[in-house]
Amino acid sequence: MPSMNEFSANLVYHNVTIASGGTTSSAIDLYGTTLVGIFMPASWTAANLTLKASSDNSTFEDVYDSAGTQKTLTVAASRYVMLDPSHYAGIRHLKLVSSATQGADRVITLAVRPV
Repeated sequence: MPSMNEFSANLVYHNVTIASGGTTSSAIDLYGTTLVGIFMPASWTAANLTLKASSDNSTFEDVYDSAGTQKTLTVAASRYVMLDPSHYAGIRHLKLVSSATQGADRVITLAVRPV
């Protein structure tokens, strides 16, 4: 059975930023990886997150599940939110959208792993 050290190299961390006064993060290219978690900053202004996905990094669409419900993540300051990677399979380019305007730049760290 593999040890924990053998898996750690498979995780990659990327930062996206929601600019001061904004609600939508910069885009990230998840090429060959899938989202598994989100580290929320201590300075986060209380708000949930939704996601936008794109195949071409140009046109971004809201992300919905197979039941037609928009994917909403309940997040808070200073939390790591674990995500089911199967819910994000097939997303190439991703943006996060805050339900409230952020009062300063907010850097959110995404944990991804190879598909």
